[in-house]
Amino acid sequence: MTKFVFVTGGVVSSLGKGIAAASLAAILESRGLKVTLIKLDPYINVDPGTMSPFQHGEVFVTDDGAETDLDLGHYERFIETRMKQSNNFTTGRIYQSVLEKERRGDYLGKTVQVIPHITNEIQEYIKRGAGIGTDDAVDVAIAEVGGTVGDIESLPFLEAVRQFSLRAGPNNTAFVHLTYVPWIGAAGELKTKPTQHTVQKLREIGIQPDALLCRADRVIPADEKAKISLFTNVPEWGVISMPDVDSIYKVPRLLHEQGLDGLICDKLRLNTPPARLKRWDDLVWRTEHPQGEVNIAMVGKYVELSDSYKSVNEALRHAGLVNHVQVNITYIDSETLSDRAVLATLAQYDGILVPGGFGSRGVEGKICAARFAREQKTPYLGICLGMQVATIEYARHVANLPHANSTEFDPATPEPVIALIDEWKDADGTIQTRDAQSDLGGTMRLGAQTSDVQPGTLAHRIYGDTVTERHRHRYEANVRYLDQLREAGLVISALTQREQLTEIVELPQEVHPWFIGVQFHPEFKSTPWAGHPLFNAFIEAALQKHRQAAPASKTSRTAKAAS
Repeated sequence: MTKFVFVTGGVVSSLGKGIAAASLAAILESRGLKVTLIKLDPYINVDPGTMSPFQHGEVFVTDDGAETDLDLGHYERFIETRMKQSNNFTTGRIYQSVLEKERRGDYLGKTVQVIPHITNEIQEYIKRGAGIGTDDAVDVAIAEVGGTVGDIESLPFLEAVRQFSLRAGPNNTAFVHLTYVPWIGAAGELKTKPTQHTVQKLREIGIQPDALLCRADRVIPADEKAKISLFTNVPEWGVISMPDVDSIYKVPRLLHEQGLDGLICDKLRLNTPPARLKRWDDLVWRTEHPQGEVNIAMVGKYVELSDSYKSVNEALRHAGLVNHVQVNITYIDSETLSDRAVLATLAQYDGILVPGGFGSRGVEGKICAARFAREQKTPYLGICLGMQVATIEYARHVANLPHANSTEFDPATPEPVIALIDEWKDADGTIQTRDAQSDLGGTMRLGAQTSDVQPGTLAHRIYGDTVTERHRHRYEANVRYLDQLREAGLVISALTQREQLTEIVELPQEVHPWFIGVQFHPEFKSTPWAGHPLFNAFIEAALQKHRQAAPASKTSRTAKAAS
C-alpha cells in the first residue's frame, strides 16, 4: 500500500521545499523503497509553459512532453524515478478538469463547489501521481504543496490533503513543514515566533506537522529547538535544523543525521534497512576536491534570475564533476553584446554556451556570441535557440545568405532559415498542427523524440547511432536551406526520423575543435552521478582550451618579468 508524505512551507517562499522533498525522497530510496514526488502548484495557469522565466524560473520538460515546475528537475536529479505529466498539476488544471466534468453532466446536476468537488479532484490527481491502481504504484509518494501556508491560493490544496490524511488513516500519511527561523542581528538572536505562527496557521486548517524543517543561516541550538517544540506541539526530535550549506547535495546527509527518515518510517510503519548514503558522501567529496577549473560564459536573456537556467547550471556542474574540475559560470546578458564589445567580453572564457529562449530581445547578441565562438575556435554549445542563432550566423556570414533570420524575430525576412513548421508528431505519436495564430500553451514540439545521427561526426562520437532527447520549441531549421548550408560547410549531423527536421548542427572538426548546436534540451536528463554525454564533452573541450591557454599565459608573464 502506498504511503504519503505531504510537504508544506511557511513564513516565506524560496526556502527550498523542492530540495528538502527531493532529499527526503533520496534517503527513503536509499532504504530500498520505491519513491516518487508530486508537485501541487497553486497558480491558475494550466501549466507553467506560457510563464516568463522571470515569474517562475525554468520550465522543466518530462519525457512524455509535460511542461512542469522546475522542482521536477530537482526530483529527477535526486532519485531514480522519472517524472511524468501526472507528477505536477496546478489549480488551473484542477479547475479545467472539474469544469469539463460539469459540462459533460458528470455531477448529475449538483451545484459544483470547492468542497467536495475541487478537493476531491485534487485527491484524485494525487493518487494518479502516485500510480495508485497501476503497475507504477510506489511505496512512498511525497507531495509538495507549492506556495506558503496562509496564502489564499493554497487553501484548497491544504484542505484536500487534510481530507486525504483523514481518509487514508494515521499511519499512511505524514506531514513535514518547512519554516524559517531568522537571525535578527540587532538583537543577536534567532527568532522562533514566525515558526510558531505558521504552525499555528497550519493547525487552524486541521494539519498537525510531524516534523519541522527549520531553515536558518546557522544551526538551530538545542534550546531554540526545545522552544519550537513546546509552542508547535512537535516532539523535539521532529524539529530539524536546516542551516545554509554550500552544496545542495549535502542536504540528504544533513536530514538523515538528524533522524528525519527514521521519524517518517516510524510514522508510516515502514520496516526498511538502514539508509545507505555512501554515493551522496562520495558526490560531496568530489564537489569539494576539484583538480582544476574552467570558465564558461552563458550568454542568455534571462540572466537576472539564475533559476531561469536551473537545469543548464546543474548540467554544467555535473559535467565538471565527471571531468574533475570546478565550473565557473558567468552570466552575460545578450542585450549587452555587440560586434565591438563581444571580443573583449568573451575572449577570457574557455567555452561559450547559448541556452534556449523565446522572443527577439537579445537575439543579435547571441548571434554575435556564436560568430565569436566560430571564428576564435572557442568551444561552443548552443541549446535550442542557441542552435538556431548559430545556424542564422553561419547562413549570414558563410553561406551567402546575408538577410538570414528566423520568422519568430522577423516574419518578413526574405531568407527564413528558421521558420515555423505546421505539422509535427507529439511525444505520444499524435500528429499536431499549428500556425502563427495558434495558442502558445502546449503547441510546441514537446517531450522525448529519437533522431538518427550521421556517422563520423562529433555528435556520433558523443551519442552513437541515435539520440533521444527532450524538446521544447516552436520554430525549426527550414529544410529548404539545408542543402545550401551543407554546401557552405555546415554539418547537419542529426535529423528526426519522421519529419527529417534538423536536430544537431556542428562544424567539421578539422575546422573547429568543438562547435555544436542542438535543437533539444539535453540538460533535462543530466544527473550528478554520470552527468550528460553532451555536457561532459563540452566541459572536456573547454578544459583542453584552458590548459592550452595556461602555458601561453605563463610564457607571457615570464617574458614580462624578464623585460
